[in-house]
This record gives sequence, C-alpha cells and structure tokens, in this order.
Amino acid sequence: MTQSHPKKAVFLDRDGTLIEAVHYLHNPDLVVPRPGSAQALRELSEDGWMLFLFTNQAGVGHGIFTPQDVHRVNARMFALLGLPPGIITETCIPTETGFQPGGYRKPSPRFILEMSEKWRLDKTQTWMVGDSPVDWGAAFNAGVRAAAISSTAPAQGMASFENAFGGGSVIAYPDLLAFARGIMRAPRAE
Repeated sequence: MTQSHPKKAVFLDRDGTLIEAVHYLHNPDLVVPRPGSAQALRELSEDGWMLFLFTNQAGVGHGIFTPQDVHRVNARMFALLGLPPGIITETCIPTETGFQPGGYRKPSPRFILEMSEKWRLDKTQTWMVGDSPVDWGAAFNAGVRAAAISSTAPAQGMASFENAFGGGSVIAYPDLLAFARGIMRAPRAE
C-alpha cells in the first residue's frame, strides 16, 4: 500500500476575497467577482492546490436570509467565475451569530483542522486567505499560514502586519491573483 504525500491547500473566505463584499449578501444579482479571482483559482488548482470555501454567514442565524439564499449566492458566484465543477474540494458555511466554543464560525479553526486531517494537508503549505481578522485568526488557531486580501496592499504583495488575534504576521496582497502567484513561486515554509 502506498501512502499519499501531504497536500497543499488554500482555505478561501468568500465576501471581500472572491467577490466584492456586500453586507449580509443574499441576493445573487448583487454578486460581483473581485478582479483576478477566477484566474487565481484556476492557477492554484492547476498547480495542485486543494481549494476550500470557508465563509461565515451570520445573516442566516440572525434570520435575515436562509441557507438556500447562501447557496444561490454561491451558485451565482461560481457561474460568474466560470469555475469547473469540483474545483472547490469542500465548503463550510457557519451560520452562528457569534463565536461559540466547538462551533465552526471563524476564528474557530475547526473546519481547517477537520479538513487537514481528512485530506492529509501539509500545514506548512496550507493557507487561510481573507479580508478580515477573523479569517487570519482561524489560520493562526489552526496552525496554518494567513494572508490578507486588501486593496491597500502593495502590488508585489509583501506587506505584513500583526493579526488582531495574535499568533503572528499576515501577508497582505492586493487581490487573490497576486496571492496565488506569490505562493506558487514562494519557497516552501519549514
């Protein structure tokens, strides 16, 4: 029996990372992909990165919209990005309205840890990328690398800053494509 090698992975926030952020987005007509997102996901996938969608959706827990609304928004996002079926390995949509011990809502590392074990991910080559401190907090809590998508990041993507949750620095990129190209050419972390 052969054992598979640990895999590299990217956990992706949705709003503000893959698509433009809209407060409590539940209308598929308001989905606008962020520039470079589709190309970034294609390049990462072609380079052998496993992709996971990890998006907090407290609007469901607050009763503002339904889980079906979230799925319709996601379907519209995938259609607009022109992504092939199966490019996202697994999806986690926490609907809790606040952090709950043992829950999935970021900054909880639960989804990342479960997927790391299930898919045998190499934590030195696993990233959580998003536009919010809760995204980076989930990364640090899971022991993986953190990246920020920020329109104020320099084009070369090498700005870093301290995460509000502690745990280390976050590398900032102006968009997902800059992030993807940055990690694909970066030396492996030890």
